Amino acid sequence: MTNFPWLTVAWLLPLVGAVVVLLIPGRAPGAARAVALGTSLAVLGVSVVLAVRFDPAGAQYQYVESHSWIPAFGARYALGLDGIALALILLTTVLVPLLLIAAWNDVAPTGSRSADADAPSRRVHTYLALFLLVEAMVIVSFTALDILLFYILFEAMLVPMYFLIGGFGGPGRSAAATKFLLYNLVGGLVMLAAVIGLYVVTAAGDGPFTAGTFDLREIVAAVSSGALEIDPAVGKALFLGFMFAFAVKAPLWPLHTWLPGAATSATPASAVLMMAVVDKVGTFAMLRYALQLFPDAAAYFTPLILTLAVISIVYGALVAIAQTDVMRLIAYTSISHFGFIVLGIFAMTSQAQAGATLYMVNHGISTAALFLVAGFLVSRRGTRAIADYGGVQRVAPVLAGSFLVAGLATLSLPGLAPFVSEFLVLIGTFTRYPVAAVLASSALVLAAVYILWTYQRMMTGPVRDANARIPDLGRRELVVVAPLLVLLVVLGVYPKPALDTITPAVTHTLTTIDRPDPVPAVAEQDGGTHR
Repeated sequence: MTNFPWLTVAWLLPLVGAVVVLLIPGRAPGAARAVALGTSLAVLGVSVVLAVRFDPAGAQYQYVESHSWIPAFGARYALGLDGIALALILLTTVLVPLLLIAAWNDVAPTGSRSADADAPSRRVHTYLALFLLVEAMVIVSFTALDILLFYILFEAMLVPMYFLIGGFGGPGRSAAATKFLLYNLVGGLVMLAAVIGLYVVTAAGDGPFTAGTFDLREIVAAVSSGALEIDPAVGKALFLGFMFAFAVKAPLWPLHTWLPGAATSATPASAVLMMAVVDKVGTFAMLRYALQLFPDAAAYFTPLILTLAVISIVYGALVAIAQTDVMRLIAYTSISHFGFIVLGIFAMTSQAQAGATLYMVNHGISTAALFLVAGFLVSRRGTRAIADYGGVQRVAPVLAGSFLVAGLATLSLPGLAPFVSEFLVLIGTFTRYPVAAVLASSALVLAAVYILWTYQRMMTGPVRDANARIPDLGRRELVVVAPLLVLLVVLGVYPKPALDTITPAVTHTLTTIDRPDPVPAVAEQDGGTHR
């Protein structure tokens, strides 16, 4: 089974599942839901196999598949899995089945009719197929070892997300979906110019390649060894082209303005898919592409990027405090958390980058829990205004308790998963950029303000008349929320398996770009210091 194409199977399963769902007759929405959920569970099973068979101490990229794709361009269908990608694929494949269960009743079969008044609606089928299609594209993006292949999937996943937001969201969905698409398309077009520029650089006659190539491993090896020398000005321009697209996707301040509208206009499940899964492709790509392809340019722009990351952290937290809409509040907290992830990536220490990668996973879980619980509450009450709630913990204690645990995870309470990743980012950043770490630490206080104050206003106090009949979480909703809360606790008290998988990949990246961890100053007995 060593040559079995596990990675191809991992993305082909949801793609085939999406096609099957669309082929199911419109009068059978229950069958469509069952097939979509079964497909997502099968993909989860494949990802578990990948995790069990993965050797953290082995080769950097495992399960490698490489086949000629477009010989004229030197492009290949090349896939491979490292520890960073494995962690994010597990996050994706765990979340998608839970999101499908959460979205079980998001779209009513009779919500839309075709031109034939007697024809059943296919909105349920389309909604579910789009989820599976996004999952397939994200898996390819995390495993692609060919830059052109990655770019195509990086852009293509915008299409199903656009329809999920614009076709199935709430008020303002069309404008939010259009803004989401335009921002990301502009970023993608800038990246396309950089991809073409990189290809031209590799095709130069005085380089190590006989022809242009998009092979990530070959280009990174040539850059690391010095065999491929990129003019510093050209390298900076290419880095900015890649980084701009990744910063839009992440999103990083000031390129973040599409996120709050998209998150609040989409259904809660679609919003979580976007924030917890799709947006992680941007931060993942910073590690795999921006740093490794252009290490000198990355080092040059690091002070600027760290500044933007710190602004994102503080800005997102401050604006979250000012929100009156609970869903927009959670969306702005994600901007703050993405700032922490970018800070850890560009601190360029093993602790910070391992923390940033783990943060991607933990943010996905905590945001999913908080956003979905808030969505369940909003669907019961019919309003997103924080001021309309009060006393919910008296009538729906499980719902309120779940909201509290997810909220405490969001503010990085010790014992819950995000604490470990945020702590690693801060101490890893402090060893190289202490000012940035200290400024970022202010978000710890701000996070406590926006989470605890929101909980106090919505869940405590006397029960308002309009809230007196809010039902507690049902069995289907508990099936969604319980695994997320368990993961927050397990990864909070025992993150070792995740870090053991992530750290070797991070170390390899830092070795490739020649950025060893700083050596701390040690006081000698005679009062002097040495390094």
